[in-house]
Amino acid sequence: MTWEKEINAFGYYLKIERSLSENSLLAYRQDVEKLAAFMEKNFPDCTPVTTELYHLRQFVNKLASGNISEFSQARIISGIKAFYKYLLYEDKIADSPALLLEAPKLTRTLPDTLSYLEIESILEAVPMGQPGGHRNRAMLEMLYSSGLRVSELTQLKKGHYFEDIGFLRVLGKGNKERLVPVGKSAAKYLRIYLEDVRKQGPIAKGHEEYLFLNNRGKKLSRVMVFLIIKKMAARAGITKKVSPHTFRHSFATHLVEGGADLRAVQEMLGHESITTTEIYTHLDRDYLRQVLNEFLPGNKE
Repeated sequence: MTWEKEINAFGYYLKIERSLSENSLLAYRQDVEKLAAFMEKNFPDCTPVTTELYHLRQFVNKLASGNISEFSQARIISGIKAFYKYLLYEDKIADSPALLLEAPKLTRTLPDTLSYLEIESILEAVPMGQPGGHRNRAMLEMLYSSGLRVSELTQLKKGHYFEDIGFLRVLGKGNKERLVPVGKSAAKYLRIYLEDVRKQGPIAKGHEEYLFLNNRGKKLSRVMVFLIIKKMAARAGITKKVSPHTFRHSFATHLVEGGADLRAVQEMLGHESITTTEIYTHLDRDYLRQVLNEFLPGNKE
């Protein structure tokens, strides 16, 4: 049993049984290939099934001593754990040596968000009288009101939008589908774009079903969405670093701070784990200070 053979089999398992995207497959393969290179150099007699926790800890120590961020170390360790979970699933090992392998503790940073007024100012900055204006307004409204990832937005097709019930069928990470509601304002501008604007422009062959098209009639690229948002944020006078993900973060933050159920937010965002969604439970510091001063007896005037 060689490392190359098992890594190839692992990749096939991830593709067929886990339905992971090509980018995710590549990332998992690269993580395990790093381990394989280390083992072949330092423990050439060890195979994937004879590797023990001691060897894996030596590999992790090597990562930590190099110029690799803690985030990257944690991701690589996660890939190795998945590899040994696969070997366990296939009955090629009796116990996973990676079970007790510890990843570095990561400091969870709060994502950049925009206030509702800042979101509004960016939306209002879209020049509706210019080519692409109605498309850009509908696109930004949808990013905010549905919390989409940029890749989910660019892959949307006309058949994914159910106007009668106000929902989108979104294809997220790992090809997992979810239904996401569309806000009233987003639905309004999307209707204008689809009925009055999109039909008037060119539509390239093979791109007929995509929802948002560029000036040549092809689906919008991720880069184009980034550039549009950056330009609109500048027009609105927003000095923060704004990206499509900022809209997603703001969507989630505003819902949670408004009292939305965390499980509902998790479902709309397409998070596999509720832990990922919990990062949005931070509250405005001024609000917390107000609650403290208003309700704690010793702080009342």
